[in-house]
Amino acid sequence: MTRCTRRTRRTLQVTGVGVAALLALSACSSGSDSSSKKDSSSASKDSAKKISGTVTVFAAASLKESFTTLGKDFEKAHPGTKVTFSFGGSDTLAASITGGAPADVFAAASPKTMAIVTDKKDAAAAPSTFVRNQLEIATLPGNPDKVASLKDLTKSDLKVVLCDKTVPCGAAAQKALDASKLKLTPVSYEQDVKSALTKVELKEADAAVVYKTDVKAAGSKVEGVEFPESANAINDYPIALLKDAPNAEAAKEFIALVQSAEGQKVLTAAGFLKP
Repeated sequence: MTRCTRRTRRTLQVTGVGVAALLALSACSSGSDSSSKKDSSSASKDSAKKISGTVTVFAAASLKESFTTLGKDFEKAHPGTKVTFSFGGSDTLAASITGGAPADVFAAASPKTMAIVTDKKDAAAAPSTFVRNQLEIATLPGNPDKVASLKDLTKSDLKVVLCDKTVPCGAAAQKALDASKLKLTPVSYEQDVKSALTKVELKEADAAVVYKTDVKAAGSKVEGVEFPESANAINDYPIALLKDAPNAEAAKEFIALVQSAEGQKVLTAAGFLKP
């Protein structure tokens, strides 16, 4: 017989059934609740990871706007943390990582560029695809050259800019051109997608093949033209925790944010496709 039960019977004999039962049940419940709350609080403390310090993220240039937003969200959710970014061409970033540059997270614009890192065993775990991205033609505002297709970019009087073929956006553009059996000689090859877009924004080029997300981020500075061939050259974006991450625990939490419903909402609002 439990202590609580014995106490209940003694109280019933002295005070009366109704009130005594209520008091006894209250006492039992109180003890149980107190224990439950204590256990719950303890479990909550154990499960909550206290993270701090700087998280260094190397990310494809096309992720600049959305990752900057997610970085601020992360810092707000985890006081005491700071997220710093290095944006650029995925191939250049990958080379920096394999060359020993200190970083926690790598988010690439293609599996091929991520492979530069994984082949050197510089990733702590297998990368996972978190978004996809599709190409679009960026023209001057109002599209004065009446660009309506990928074929229109082959016109000799048109100044067109492409990303370098070693960069994911350049490789995807070349894939679309090859599939369409089109030859295009750009006025320049740029090392990342933002540089290609800037050429159009500054009116140094009439058009550029970039990502839909970059056209959207540029707003009224450019006008986007979709082309059907882009459906056959969509890039998967993988993300990975790096093997020698200086702040691995915080880095894992940042990757979790990117892959969460909250993170995906930010990315799809920027124009990225779901994985």
